[in-house]
Amino acid sequence: MATHASHKPDDGTGEARALAAERLIALVDAAIAIALTLLALDLPVPAGDTTGAMLSSVSAHGKEYLAFALSFVVIAAHWRAHHEVFRYVCSLNGRLTSLTLAWLFMQVLMPFATRVITADGAFPPRFSLYALVQVLASASFALIIREIRRAHLYRTDVPPRVFAETLVRSICLAAVFGVSVPVSFLTMSSDAYLCWLAAPIVLAVARRIQGRAPSDS
Repeated sequence: MATHASHKPDDGTGEARALAAERLIALVDAAIAIALTLLALDLPVPAGDTTGAMLSSVSAHGKEYLAFALSFVVIAAHWRAHHEVFRYVCSLNGRLTSLTLAWLFMQVLMPFATRVITADGAFPPRFSLYALVQVLASASFALIIREIRRAHLYRTDVPPRVFAETLVRSICLAAVFGVSVPVSFLTMSSDAYLCWLAAPIVLAVARRIQGRAPSDS
């Protein structure tokens, strides 16, 4: 009878922790959906009485449309990384919840940063705000992965490299966006975007180096 009673609290606690993780994931999914919707709501509507005028209007707002596409891809990439990691999370603690909310804050801030980078005014501060949001989003996600591993909040069937690969990706992205900030002030021009274009190369190199490293699963 005593043995039976001792199992009950553990079962209840496990269910509660799993439910808490599911609720956090649902919150993230909802917030990401809202952030993506806000991106679209900010798009300027082309105007013109003729086809040529409409096309000219689209061309005039090209930077807004390009920024929308970029931010959509970036937010979607952040969400995908979160989905890849959190499907293996079976429990939460206070620190992981706080880190996730900090990461989510950066996602919700993305539509505002997108408006800023396409606005008029000095280029370096506008560019740097967007880049810093990406740095903080990637850095906070790296801390999320570190906390999941440190506190053993994941299931036992996690593939050996799933956390390591995502962690390296987050660190690389934080580094790329971080480097672009001083570059924007040094060049005072859109040449700073070249740093972002280097991100796939940096990730490919990091992946290759990681693939050669011995697995310490």
